[in-house]
Amino acid sequence: MPNYQGVWSLSTQMQNASAWPSQPLFQRALFQGGYAQTAELGYTNVIDYVTITSAGNATDFGDLASAVFKSYGTGSTTRGIIGGGQLSNGQATNEIQYVTVASTGNATDFGDLTDTMRGLGACASNVRGIFAGGENASSTTLNIISYITIASTGNATDFGDRTVTKRDIASHSSQTRGVFAGGLTSNVNTIDFIVIASTGNAQDFGDLTEGNANLTGLSSPTRGIFAGGNTGGGATDRIQYITIASEGNSTTFGDLVLPTEFCAGASSHTIGLIGGGDPHPGSDTNKIDTITIATTGNATDFGDLTVARYGPSGLSSAHGGLA
Repeated sequence: MPNYQGVWSLSTQMQNASAWPSQPLFQRALFQGGYAQTAELGYTNVIDYVTITSAGNATDFGDLASAVFKSYGTGSTTRGIIGGGQLSNGQATNEIQYVTVASTGNATDFGDLTDTMRGLGACASNVRGIFAGGENASSTTLNIISYITIASTGNATDFGDRTVTKRDIASHSSQTRGVFAGGLTSNVNTIDFIVIASTGNAQDFGDLTEGNANLTGLSSPTRGIFAGGNTGGGATDRIQYITIASEGNSTTFGDLVLPTEFCAGASSHTIGLIGGGDPHPGSDTNKIDTITIATTGNATDFGDLTVARYGPSGLSSAHGGLA
C-alpha cells in the first residue's frame, strides 16, 4: 500500500512489478511466405516487417530458406520461428526456420517438426514454441502437438494431442497458456488449450461464435483474438475474442476492413495486426488491418505489405505470450 503521501515503498513496488506483464521494448511484426497470385509470383519466400507502434507500409526483411504457404509463425523477444507449411511442389514440409527479429536478413534452418504439417497453428512463451494440428504430406489431418526450445536449434519433441483433429486452424497464447481454434475437415467451432510449460493433451476451452476455418490468431497477455476465415459461405470479416485465463465461448469483437481468409496475425500487448489473405476466391491482398486488443470495435487500415499474397504467416517480438 502507498503511505499517507500516496508514495509506494520500494519493496511494495518490486512485489507488484513481479506480477505486472511488461511490454517488450522492441515491437516488430513480421509477415512471411504465402502465395502471391495477383503479382504472379506463386509461392513466395518474401519476409516483410513493420514497427507495430507506427502505422505504415511494410519493408523488406529478407527471404525464407524455403518458400512456404500456410505455415505458422511464433517466437520470443529475439527470435522468430516459422514452422511447417506447403512447399512449391505442393507437399507439406516439416521444416522449421528462424530469423533474428531485431536484425534483417534471410531465414536459417532450425530443425524439423515431428511430422510434415501445413495449415497448422503455433504459439509460444518466451522460452518454448508450440506447434499443433495441420495436415501432413499424406493428406492426413493431425491432432499432434510438439514443442521446441526457442533459444536453441534442433528438432521438435512430442508434447501431446489436441482434443480434435483439424487443419487450417488459428492459435495464440498468454504467458502460460496456448490456445487453438477452428479448422477443417469441416468448419468447426472448437477451442482447446494447453499449459505451455508442461506437456500433455489439450483440454476443452469453449466454442467460437460459429464454425470457422482459414482464420488467424493474435493476443495480448490476457485477451486472445481470432480474425477472418471462412464460415462455409466464403471469406468473413468477423473478429472474435476470448479471455485466455478463463474458459468459455468467444465473443464478437468487431469486423475487419474487408472479409478475408488465409490471413496472418501478429501483435504487441496492445495492438493487433492482420495482414494479407484472400478476400474473394482467386484473389489476394496486401492490406494490413489494425485493432486495439483491449477494446472492441472494427479494424482500421495500418498500411500495406510489400507483396499481396494469401496464406502468409505472422509473428512478432512482443506478442501476448512474452513477459
